[in-house]
Amino acid sequence: MSSVFYRDLGHDYPVAVRGEGMYLYSDSGDQYLDMSGGAAVSCLGHGHEAVVAAVQKQIGNLAFAHTAFFTNEPQEELADRLASRFAESGARIYFTSGGSEANETALKLAWQYCQAADRPGKTIVISRQFSYHGNTMGALSVTGNLSRRVHYESVIHDWPRIAPCYAYRHKSSGEAEADYGRRAAGDLRRAIEEIGADKTAAFIAEPVVGATLGAVPPVDGYFREIRQICDEHDVLFIADEVMCGSGRTGSFFAHEQDDVLPDIVTMAKGLGAGYQPIAATLARKHVVDAIASLSGGFEHGHTYIGHATACAAGVAVQRCLDEQELLTKVAAMGRELFDVLHKSIGDHPNVGDIRGRGLFAGIELVADRETKEPFPAEEKLASKIKSAAMDAGLICYPGAGSVDGKRGAHILLAPPFIVESKHLDELAGRLNTVFNTVFAA
Repeated sequence: MSSVFYRDLGHDYPVAVRGEGMYLYSDSGDQYLDMSGGAAVSCLGHGHEAVVAAVQKQIGNLAFAHTAFFTNEPQEELADRLASRFAESGARIYFTSGGSEANETALKLAWQYCQAADRPGKTIVISRQFSYHGNTMGALSVTGNLSRRVHYESVIHDWPRIAPCYAYRHKSSGEAEADYGRRAAGDLRRAIEEIGADKTAAFIAEPVVGATLGAVPPVDGYFREIRQICDEHDVLFIADEVMCGSGRTGSFFAHEQDDVLPDIVTMAKGLGAGYQPIAATLARKHVVDAIASLSGGFEHGHTYIGHATACAAGVAVQRCLDEQELLTKVAAMGRELFDVLHKSIGDHPNVGDIRGRGLFAGIELVADRETKEPFPAEEKLASKIKSAAMDAGLICYPGAGSVDGKRGAHILLAPPFIVESKHLDELAGRLNTVFNTVFAA
């Protein structure tokens, strides 16, 4: 019997022993096509020689030196590279070990920013329903994923949440996208006015909603309206790009495609491509300058912030993105991915919507295409999809609860940026096998 406290104590997990390119292999010799990069993490695939070599070299030179005493070269280089990708100069980067920590950091930055601006009463953070921002207590307080919150409702903050920009479910028949975008963004204005701008510190949202809804992009203009509302009410806009950022949508920052500039941006997942645990919180210059004015600076910290080996992995990933022109490839292969999905499963009676950006795709599954009626929660469709996919040698990322927190199911796809046409053809074949297994039962 294992001594590991597994995610699911009743599940028997295969043992992964090797990764190569687009594939993972178990100790029994089974091959799995990784079409979700784990959880949109393995953006360079598995066993990437350049990243492995960079990590090995850094460990040989300096694995770790506590950043309360030292900085290190990989941290400095990675921060410079990320700041240079941002559309405004003067941004600074705070490194952590995971997305939850990055979002906790963003919340603390927002609160201390308000303190520095002599507005200590601004403490409330507004988020969106069906969002996911992390599993630490602060990040969970702004998370809108019902199943992740349910066991902790009595101890986390119940801050306001507005509806997501989710056109498939929420746009009215005959309503123009621009009108829907303004209507959806208007929920934020109403929430701030109800709470009071003098009490509202920040609004946090995923530019493209990840795990909870399955790669739901906003309609054009939505985030520009959100930015304007935040500016009108002196509220910080935090873009959670933990899953959708770091090149996943075809631009390094997902918010670039919405023509907005957040005050704070969080990153993780593909930042280290899974070769080391690393995340980052980017703060714009006006946020940094406000924090610098505080006595003692930013009151926050973790032991492994700016970890030298983790940052070395991040630098290697950034070099690969540039040298192999992978952002351009993400855009091109993303178009091919959606073409393959529409051709292979687009007419399936249980496929309601195929959406996303770049190599970030969601497939919403329904019991009835015409009415968009979801499958009953008790059918546990997402679990069936995951099990059938593993049996078919396919790693995808199914999710549940996209309609009301319980009903609704989708599949999230986030293939590594090294994906080729042959892998997309293989995906189509294995997805059809999964669908034949699950929906014929």
